[in-house]
Amino acid sequence: MPPDKPLPMPIQDLWAHAPRATAAVGACAPSLATLIARAAVLILTLAAAAAFAWSFGQVVRVGSMNPATILLWALCTVSFAWVALGSANVCVGFAAMLLSHRLDTLQIPDSPLPLTTRTALLFPVYREDPTAVAASIDAMTADLARLGCASAFDVFVLSDTQLKIERKAELPTYFALAHALRGRIAIFYRNRNDNRGKKAGNIHDWVERFGSGYDHFVILDADSVMSGTTLVRLAAAMERAPSAGLIQTVPRLVGGRTLFARLQEFANAYYGPLVAAGFAMWQSASGNYFGHNAIVRTRAFAESAGLPTLAGAAPLGGHIQSHDFVEGALLRRRGWGVHMAPSLDGSYEASPPTLVDYAIRDRRWAQGNMQHLRLIGARGLSPLSRVHLAMGAMAYIAPAVLGLSLLVGLWLTYGARLRGLTYFPDSRTLFPVWPIYDPELALTLFFATLGVVFLPKILGLLAALLDRANRSLGSMARLAGGVLVETLLSVLLAPVQMLMQMRALAEILAGRDAGWPAQRRHGRRPALAGLIRFHGWQVAAGVLLAYACFRISWHVMLWMSPVIAGLMLSLLLSWWTALAPSHLLNRLLSTPEDRDRPPILRAREERAQEWRQLPVERTQGAAATGHSLPSLSAARSRPHPGSQGTKQVASALTDQVGQDPIAQS
Repeated sequence: MPPDKPLPMPIQDLWAHAPRATAAVGACAPSLATLIARAAVLILTLAAAAAFAWSFGQVVRVGSMNPATILLWALCTVSFAWVALGSANVCVGFAAMLLSHRLDTLQIPDSPLPLTTRTALLFPVYREDPTAVAASIDAMTADLARLGCASAFDVFVLSDTQLKIERKAELPTYFALAHALRGRIAIFYRNRNDNRGKKAGNIHDWVERFGSGYDHFVILDADSVMSGTTLVRLAAAMERAPSAGLIQTVPRLVGGRTLFARLQEFANAYYGPLVAAGFAMWQSASGNYFGHNAIVRTRAFAESAGLPTLAGAAPLGGHIQSHDFVEGALLRRRGWGVHMAPSLDGSYEASPPTLVDYAIRDRRWAQGNMQHLRLIGARGLSPLSRVHLAMGAMAYIAPAVLGLSLLVGLWLTYGARLRGLTYFPDSRTLFPVWPIYDPELALTLFFATLGVVFLPKILGLLAALLDRANRSLGSMARLAGGVLVETLLSVLLAPVQMLMQMRALAEILAGRDAGWPAQRRHGRRPALAGLIRFHGWQVAAGVLLAYACFRISWHVMLWMSPVIAGLMLSLLLSWWTALAPSHLLNRLLSTPEDRDRPPILRAREERAQEWRQLPVERTQGAAATGHSLPSLSAARSRPHPGSQGTKQVASALTDQVGQDPIAQS
């Protein structure tokens, strides 16, 4: 490690008086375009929700509405309003792209400039494959060296790995990396004995020990990679904007080998840009922080973002899990701008390879986002920061609201079938109470709701077709086929994910802590027994739902068929999407990065091959003696016979980390 250059990072008191702003608040004031975008999102959402509420009220009203009917109306309206908010955001993003409006919330220099500041590249890792991280660092630093800017950056691998066998896999690889790149860039490795606070605590410790030596730092996950040009442009943008506390890139998902990962990559490539553009338009300098692939001003972070420990035990107390949202809010609390750069390419990450891995990560996120409900009322937060925290929690409350609305709707339908229609109630009346039901309005409401739900996919497809690169007949057919496949599978997976999130919410309210399980980065064919344990209750729920609907009427069963099919097929869907897709599906779900591989991704893939084949004995010897290592290409051409290479150690590490990810859940 380098000499200590400490920087105090005090723990923030969220309930005392609001701290004094230390940044130029005027520089973060919203523009006219931002105010128009905010008004558009608000008006579109409220108008759509009001129209739904009135129409649905007319459809379900039979005589006078009873408490159960009112509950159904309220639940459905809340669910629709949440969906309408997402669609309104995409509409604003689509309009901004059509008008060629500058999407970045601050100016990003077009070309790399000479840098006068120092930036640290931080890789907080926890039980990760060290050869994969080494390959990313190797590729990124080579790109920086090509630009002549490597001297402005240092690399820190900040390990929270605790098991001895895993530390033994890490240490030789990172020693080898430091020796192999000596003369190009400085690389440091630190392992914490006490990984208190997990990732947030890891960054906090680095700031307090080394923060004053660096003007900025870039947070990268173990599966992140960023091009040298992007890193330099981000650092130059921070130099030009002294009020900016954080600039968040919008990473593209790449590298997936399973069908599930390919579905996520396709959605990210074609729907994600509109979502990010919409957010950037109405958030301006009050944006959100995703926790990685972002550059942060060190002094601003140190004075603003020291996270307190919440009172009480986990899951709603203890260390803040979804710390990134909160850190972004605390930066705004001090007046620093939290910006987003949707137009900046060269930023990449990976998706969870399977539905099971996605669910494990999502469970941790659910716990962290529900903690945000305790922080919304913190003193001094900006209104938009409170909106971000509320939206984070609502992302896991909304599925429960939707699921409850389905159950209440079925209960009302079943009750109506048992009772039949009562034209003359108990009260005396000369005239019958006729049922009020408008089938045309019901059908109109149904199709309008589908339109709002699928609007982001439709606009994403239109935006892709407007790109000149996609105007050939073959490209249009491929895009349309990809949207169709992704839509069909997402419809089937939606009820499965809804039940997972409902279960997560129930566990959190019951006091069950998710912990911080290691993430599995690469897919593996799941064992049938594990899938049965994980999805058995969802299949059973689908069977019970089908039986209940059938007892009511076949019309209800037909209406609920997408939900029933998704649940009953959940085990099969999870198994199938964990496998590599067929050639046809791979082609339909291809992304721009698949068809024209960016140089930084090609470089990382090449270096990953070399690092996996570098023998561990060579790295250990170099670490012990301080001697230089042979070049990676030379090591690759002269494999060490009989030695257990880094690839084998990494494989063993993967087995230790998550040989049964289902058990981690």
